[in-house]
Amino acid sequence: MLQRLRLQHLYVLEAGLIGIFFVQSLRLLIGLLYSRTASAALVSVLDPAAIDPTLPGIVQPAEVSSEISFLIYMLALPLLTLFVGRFRWLIVVAAVIAAVGRALLAGDSVGDTYAAAMVIGGGLLYVAMLIRQRAQILPYLFVIGFGADQLFRAAGNTLDISWSPTYLSTQVILSLLAIGLSIITVRRSQPGESSVAPDYGLLPFWGGIGLGGLLFLEITLLALPNAIAGRASVDYTTFVPLVLAATLLPLVPAVRSQARTFISAFDGSVRGWLWMLFIALLMVFGARFQGIAAGIALVAAQFAVSLLWWWLVRPRAERERSFSGLWLIVSALVFGLLVAGDIFTYEYAFVRDLATPLEPLNNLVTALLRGFRGMGLPLLLLGVFLAALPMTQTVRRIPWTGGPTWLTIGGFLLVALASAGAAFAARPPLIAGVRDQAVIRLGTYNIHAGYNEFFHYDLEALAQTIELSGADVVLLQEIEIGRSTSYGVEQALWLARRLGMDRRFFPTNEGLQGLAVLSRIEIVFDEGTRLTSTGHQTGLQRVQVRPDAGVVTLYNTWLGLLLAAEEGPTLEEQEQDQAQQLNEIFTIITADHPTGNFGRLVLGGTFNNVPTSPLIQQMRDAGFRDPFAGQPAVRSYTLDRTNLQARVDYLWLRPPLQEISAGVMESRASDHRMAVIELQIASG
Repeated sequence: MLQRLRLQHLYVLEAGLIGIFFVQSLRLLIGLLYSRTASAALVSVLDPAAIDPTLPGIVQPAEVSSEISFLIYMLALPLLTLFVGRFRWLIVVAAVIAAVGRALLAGDSVGDTYAAAMVIGGGLLYVAMLIRQRAQILPYLFVIGFGADQLFRAAGNTLDISWSPTYLSTQVILSLLAIGLSIITVRRSQPGESSVAPDYGLLPFWGGIGLGGLLFLEITLLALPNAIAGRASVDYTTFVPLVLAATLLPLVPAVRSQARTFISAFDGSVRGWLWMLFIALLMVFGARFQGIAAGIALVAAQFAVSLLWWWLVRPRAERERSFSGLWLIVSALVFGLLVAGDIFTYEYAFVRDLATPLEPLNNLVTALLRGFRGMGLPLLLLGVFLAALPMTQTVRRIPWTGGPTWLTIGGFLLVALASAGAAFAARPPLIAGVRDQAVIRLGTYNIHAGYNEFFHYDLEALAQTIELSGADVVLLQEIEIGRSTSYGVEQALWLARRLGMDRRFFPTNEGLQGLAVLSRIEIVFDEGTRLTSTGHQTGLQRVQVRPDAGVVTLYNTWLGLLLAAEEGPTLEEQEQDQAQQLNEIFTIITADHPTGNFGRLVLGGTFNNVPTSPLIQQMRDAGFRDPFAGQPAVRSYTLDRTNLQARVDYLWLRPPLQEISAGVMESRASDHRMAVIELQIASG
């Protein structure tokens, strides 16, 4: 018995390592496919002679095609279990593929698509063999994987520290350990699958559907404390240990035993639907409301979802044929479709018409993709429905089982230590606001979700640009705090901690995309308002900083885009949208200063229009002054793309503020350049 327990511990350790590799690589792969596909699409429509070859991120369409083909081959690996699944050593092959692929990823800040695909393919093959030979260990793979991922991200201010070059030696050791454990456990395990036992399982069709839904919920929201904090508008640091505890608590036997006692009070035909309804209600409350209660609701949803990993598989009857490998591919397909839908809940405004010969599909496909606006919560609820389906189909069996007392004590200790470690790693630095400033430097920077023109992701390059500018306060646009396409990173928090600044974020779209202000000067107030938008959802952020005895009021915005397309709004309609947004901004500013005394006020951000446009003239007519007025266009343009340079980002002043200097940073870390002004602080 003791020997069996020791073997089970080795099983859990091995599966946990593969789970960590799998989760890290899955998050990475989503961002890589998004960025490299976008880069290739951009390259395909540009003149090759006009492209600056020194810019990072340039990808040829043929490269992306090869990478996607390789990924498809990797995703097909679980099919091997349909033919050679009885070969026990296949699990070692799977572990080697996943471990080697993860080692190849180490040391590169954005990774490599081929290596990430290896980890995903090897991980799915490993899962298929795990289900076949050690079915009871499967939940531990995912729970430990997502729990460890949160620890890595807490230590890196939401950016996974395992992507750092300094992590390479550690990753090599972990990969070798995973391979070594797989060999040891196969050698020590008893061969044979002829009898019915909990260790010999299969993944039914509904289990495959549920796995895809579970992965979607965890990757896009519930296993990301910063995403939960963004959705519920709560403090990230407070919720890091809570989310990790909710993730790991199902590992504790006593917790599963209590869950079993609770759910067994309901009839087997309804318990799964009730659990699904319970999670759905928590998700609706957490996503639709704001504050501590909403955050706690999402944490409770994560706990309930984490318990669902035990419902995916069932014991396999003697001589029963297993199609687990096939249903794992169905899982990948379901997950991919859900993630694609999630992407378009943010990207709906950027959908372009299809070119010939696909032009006839524009009325259907483009209209469908543009219709994903506001569909973030419905997609999450669809994920909940799919994730809970295996539980609804399991009537006579409750897989939540208890265990010995010492395992319960050890489990609680593990959860406590992990949560405490995460809280310590995520603790905010002490930032003392700068006071008594006669002069401040103020910047506006559209960071393009962390990407440059060709979708190369580099937050460090953005941070260096801000650092070199010497800005005390920065208005940021197109910033994200947990989207899967930006690798799940809270960019405002990461930049603020990297630069030693305070931050305020205002969400304009799905809680995870919007506007932010970074400041070395004390922030005393912040709020935000959404603006009427027929295209991409925009807003206005208001922040007050105190450089001396008084305050400077900052308004940060990102007006609607101007996109030419045969279908959708015309340019004239989009310009009218911008004009309406600007009028709403004027109305808000006037309401904020009912006496007509605007004091020291700055309105900045991305206006998405040129200085000669009626929109910008409207700003001048309203009494705002442009510090860049009179400068040569070549010195003041902020949008910097291949064959396209224009000034679309502005910092507008009202008296008594007076600029000392104004300039634009020479950096292409984003497709926008950072505009910076130096202000003389005068009495209001």
